[in-house]
Amino acid sequence: MKFPGKRKTKHYFPVTDSGRIAFDLDFSERGSVYLVGIDQLIVDIEANVSFEFLEKFSISKGESAVLEDEVVETIYRELKNLNAIIGEYAGGAIGNTLHNYSVLSDSRSVALGAISKNISVGDYAFKYICTTNSFVDFSYLKPVEGPMGRALCLLTPDRERSFVIGKGIMNELSPEYIPEELIKGASVLLVSAYSLRDENSSMFQANHKACQLALKYDVPVVLSLGTSSLISSRPEFFKNFIKEYITICAMNEEEAFALVGEKDPLLSCEKILDLCDMVLLTVGPRGLYLAAHVDELNKRETKDMIHSKSIAGYNQFEYSRAMRVADCKNSLKIYTHINPYMGGPGVIKNTNGAGDAALSAVLHDIASNAYHRQVTPNSPKHTARFLTYSSIHQVSKYCNRASFEVLKQNSPRLIKGLPAREESLEDAYWDT
Repeated sequence: MKFPGKRKTKHYFPVTDSGRIAFDLDFSERGSVYLVGIDQLIVDIEANVSFEFLEKFSISKGESAVLEDEVVETIYRELKNLNAIIGEYAGGAIGNTLHNYSVLSDSRSVALGAISKNISVGDYAFKYICTTNSFVDFSYLKPVEGPMGRALCLLTPDRERSFVIGKGIMNELSPEYIPEELIKGASVLLVSAYSLRDENSSMFQANHKACQLALKYDVPVVLSLGTSSLISSRPEFFKNFIKEYITICAMNEEEAFALVGEKDPLLSCEKILDLCDMVLLTVGPRGLYLAAHVDELNKRETKDMIHSKSIAGYNQFEYSRAMRVADCKNSLKIYTHINPYMGGPGVIKNTNGAGDAALSAVLHDIASNAYHRQVTPNSPKHTARFLTYSSIHQVSKYCNRASFEVLKQNSPRLIKGLPAREESLEDAYWDT
């Protein structure tokens, strides 16, 4: 397990000199830390298109629509004829996040979903597996006759993303392919609102079973909201689902508005914290917000400047580590905001996958906390049952840095891990 951020032992094991543990010890026998994610396995096909192209096929700009496979094939052929396709990548919000997590942490994650039973060299299923990090475990997938799903990511000149999805076999996962022991041992279960579209589908039933098992074994559940049109079509369903099962919600500001009807990001976070324990809210070129709960006894005041927006002094306790409400005697809502890393890339190649990268950084920090609790259970880091290893302020920096890497490239997934020493930091930083 790689630890996030500045990799100095004293920053991660601040116990005593005698109790400190070196990173190079072999902890492999001390337990396994892994994530489980349920996904509609799809291939992302990215293309540059005009506004007229969207109008021609009645595609709503900025939204995600599921169309018949035949229609998707027609659009795909048109893109081929126009030579508009930028690239074809393994995709899916959960698939991206699992891949990114394994890249960042050098640790195992497990994908649950449906994949083509007969895989041939060069086909979409083959490409999906080949272009996903080797630490992502595919051994629990359900083999199904039929083609992989496809998501056409159409980029208009304003760099807005519009999605057209051809289902293929992406919804064929069924409850019997959700192993109880696998969920029981996971550090986190990761699900997506996309998989909850249809309550009559086997994919929905599989997600529901996994969430029930996670609840039974006290495994944190993370929900990625996906697209605002889906949330706005059933806001009460998603509110109830979040309240019953979800620990952490990840979304952008449009999805937050669809869920709670609040345009201000801070006030959205405040309302969503009434439904779950922690919120990741991305706000595009204005960076991102993290919000969570902490017990009054464990709150830590920021050493940075206090800021006020719609909530006065909102960042006062941003140096606190996130906790679940159930683990707090007297819970306090805490918030932090961060602007894009170094102002964002000089040229943004593509925003597809930036939110998934930010979420993978949150998951890495949570998994690091679980790992550290296994190997040093008596550390002062675990005097209370914290959800994250780091403060929400520090986690937001990590999210920002991971997003930056995706924004400056065409692929929606991290191609490599973050550098151990940032070029943007002076040498003096590493000498302290």
